Amino acid sequence: MANQRKNVLIIYTGGTIGMIKREQDGSYIPFDFNLIKSEFPELDKLGCSVEFENFDPPLDSSNIGPPIWIKIANTIGVNYDKYDGFVVLHGSDTMAYTGSALSFMLEGLGKPVIMTGAQLPINEIRTDAKENLVTALQIASHPDCPIREVGIYFEYKLYRANRTQKVHADVFSAFNSLNFPPLVEAGVHLYFRHPTPVDAWQDKVFKVQPKLDTRVAHARFFPGMTAETLDAVLSHPNHRGVIVQSYGAGNLPTDKAFIESIKRSIDQGKIILNITQCMGGSVEMGRYETSAMLLSAGVLPGADLTFEAALTKMMYLFGKYDDLETVKRLLVRNIRGEMKAERAYTD
Repeated sequence: MANQRKNVLIIYTGGTIGMIKREQDGSYIPFDFNLIKSEFPELDKLGCSVEFENFDPPLDSSNIGPPIWIKIANTIGVNYDKYDGFVVLHGSDTMAYTGSALSFMLEGLGKPVIMTGAQLPINEIRTDAKENLVTALQIASHPDCPIREVGIYFEYKLYRANRTQKVHADVFSAFNSLNFPPLVEAGVHLYFRHPTPVDAWQDKVFKVQPKLDTRVAHARFFPGMTAETLDAVLSHPNHRGVIVQSYGAGNLPTDKAFIESIKRSIDQGKIILNITQCMGGSVEMGRYETSAMLLSAGVLPGADLTFEAALTKMMYLFGKYDDLETVKRLLVRNIRGEMKAERAYTD
């Protein structure tokens, strides 16, 4: 079985990796990925069978959101039994959002779904596109691949998608995961550092959960923010849940008006999830007086969730469950390796 030629589906959504520079004026234009071998003949040497699913038209990642997340997830779902792995080519700007969303929507995933892209188009001399694509394909088609989840591969490292954030706009190492180490490091060999835990996929039935509820909002605190500003977000009638990004380990100003606004929204049946503004570290509500008040008001602690994971997890849970208590329970538990928690993979 280990020597069997693997089949990989490349899903091309758009992004810089699918652009080429036009000779006339130097501008970037979309590249027909059906002609990829003309720009990238090395594909024939990878030892796997590669097929393509191209989005038409290709999308800048700024235009990718829940409807496209559903389209990508359904594309994987329809083709799940035909392929051993999947590579999703995507613009880098919102890749962490899409990767996080897919990690929740692809329930019982038992195959690698590797997302990648590039900072420079594929026909540039110094492009990172070829290395990213080659290694993503090698991981997805590896005969003994222990990765059974959604990952983001950039610049020699594969990260768990729902732990990843874009951290730089103009270097090749555009992504990082400060709260969880790389799953794979690419050097002379592929070093599988953190295989997907067996209980995440073994004996699980794969299915796509395509329903997302986007009635979710975001309030990031800053010095000088007024209670009226916070209340405008929390009191909006269409918002079912709000992600609050607090300072440090989960702290907010002790102004009574802030707490009253938060408590009023929770009493109205809204869920408020507290995560830190810091890229690394975790919310520890109750550690200081300024966060203990939030805990007593009913605010949920988001541990070390990235904003991308918190947002997409909330959309996913609201879309899947009608019961508010179930949503609350799963928001603070680890269901896809997205957060540190005492209990893992609970849904």
